[in-house]
Amino acid sequence: MISRTSSEMWILGISAYYHDSAAALIRDGVVVAAAQEERFNRKKHCADFPHQAIEYCLSEADITLEQLDNIVFYDKPFLKFERLLETYHAFAPSGFRSFVRAMPVWLKEKLFQKRLLTQEIQTLTPGFDLRQRLLFSEHHLSHAASAFYPSPFDKALILTMDGVGEWATTSVMLGEGNAIRSLKEIHFPHSLGLLYSAFTYFTGFEVNAGEYKLMGLAPYGEPKYVDLIKEHLIDIADDGSYRLDMRYFNYCTGLTMTNKRFDKLFARGPRQPESAITQMDMDLARSIQMVTEEVVMKMASSLRQEYEVENICLAGGVALNSVANGRLVRSGLFDGVWIQPAAGDAGAALGAALVGYHLHHQQSRQPVVAGRDAMRGTYLGPAFSNDNIQAVLDDAGVAYQLLTDDELIVAAAQALVDEKVIGWFQGRMEFGPRALGNRSILGDPRSAKTQSLMNQKIKFRESFRPFAPSVLAEDAQDYFELPQPSPYMLLVAPVLAGRCIAPGDEERAVTGIDRVSLVRSDIPAVTHVDFTARIQTVSAENNPQYYKLIKCFKELSGYGVVVNTSFNIRDEPIVCAPQDALRCFQKTAMDELYLGNYCLKKKWSG
Repeated sequence: MISRTSSEMWILGISAYYHDSAAALIRDGVVVAAAQEERFNRKKHCADFPHQAIEYCLSEADITLEQLDNIVFYDKPFLKFERLLETYHAFAPSGFRSFVRAMPVWLKEKLFQKRLLTQEIQTLTPGFDLRQRLLFSEHHLSHAASAFYPSPFDKALILTMDGVGEWATTSVMLGEGNAIRSLKEIHFPHSLGLLYSAFTYFTGFEVNAGEYKLMGLAPYGEPKYVDLIKEHLIDIADDGSYRLDMRYFNYCTGLTMTNKRFDKLFARGPRQPESAITQMDMDLARSIQMVTEEVVMKMASSLRQEYEVENICLAGGVALNSVANGRLVRSGLFDGVWIQPAAGDAGAALGAALVGYHLHHQQSRQPVVAGRDAMRGTYLGPAFSNDNIQAVLDDAGVAYQLLTDDELIVAAAQALVDEKVIGWFQGRMEFGPRALGNRSILGDPRSAKTQSLMNQKIKFRESFRPFAPSVLAEDAQDYFELPQPSPYMLLVAPVLAGRCIAPGDEERAVTGIDRVSLVRSDIPAVTHVDFTARIQTVSAENNPQYYKLIKCFKELSGYGVVVNTSFNIRDEPIVCAPQDALRCFQKTAMDELYLGNYCLKKKWSG
């Protein structure tokens, strides 16, 4: 718990009503707690008002709603309503059906969001007067603030790219000191994020949830459709700015992302979800990934040349494209690149709170320390004591063993050496989409069986999906071509050539998804089909316990890297509480579970 003094300023940020609702609490500009609502109500990508996330944040700080100086919402609903009306007017009479569906929702709820927010807050504290404390930030400003203020830079360009905020889809801002000012924008309906989501939809994945699947599928394909995409769908200028040909898209006025003209261009319709993935789907994924990277790289190069600012921060959903991020970092265009780990709308809740503190109240930033950000490793969610964990285990009637801190590390490391897959539930839950060693499922990277076992028997997800390595920060360059630390698993980089295994004639004949089974390096479980990996570097400073585990695994195996995937199964959020972890453990083929200092095993010896 955190003690409070009368001079402190507490601000709560909220994102809600689109996807990935979240709450974040700051004290004097320092993040205290942050969490997505999905982790509590177990509804993945939940868009509901974040009641439980707010209650957690207040509980973590040991304060009440009345002690908040401000509550800041992450976007401005009136500007969104203006976009909706102008879009339907511009495309009329097309889209009348979706207009009729959208208007009642807007008129009943979203247009009068101040009233709705007041009602929701009062369910937490009846009679609470929100009127003098409620602020609204613009969507892209919330993203930009989430990226710049916690970054290790006094001055930086801020590039935000997502589907759409109020009007902006791509924005460039300049952060300096405690100030952020807008430099340029690209407006709806022209959106790189929505273009990528259109291909997510067309290849049979869920929009706003399956984009990372499309990115993982891309290396299995060939860039056969790049020219077709650039000829018909997007016009990319030399400076990275772009325009879409809206005749091929349906998202402005319809109920789908693409239309029949899009189908005709690619000589087929959208893949049905859960149907077989074809080579064409892989080629489409590879093609749109390359187009996305081209836009990002051209824009970054132009911004560096135009503004001569050495550092850049990234936020928005496109900033979760770790392949593009890795390419940007390796290009050396900027001296420093920092990406908000909760780059999507969840992170905009934190950005909204920071907007309230630094821009509304004109408060200065904490002193910047070179090479050190202010996200506290993004371990900002709830933690659970051993007493709490034991109560859950006793109530469930399961067998367990209580270990000392040292015994816990050795037992878990030995299990990994023995090629067992373990659940690792420790400390505070991560904020954002990545599990970073506190709510993780771990495995042995040396085993060729690990990837298929985790995908098919534990995660219950598509076989082509890669797994990430968590590597000791000081050992990262022994395994990967990584020019800077990657603590938030947001950079993809090549595995060192000396560790890779060249395919033989028989292996070169293998095509499509079947390539997933090929051994490509001496760490096959974390080496993707294109000889890359999405890397998390682990330091003793950011996560001492997880660091000790990997260090112990290295002492036993000679490898300072483990497989890390999020502690959940398909279509469920990452686990939050001990009962979530126990339920996931019991439903899967995980071998062992380490909950705080308690060890559970599927098979006990002796």
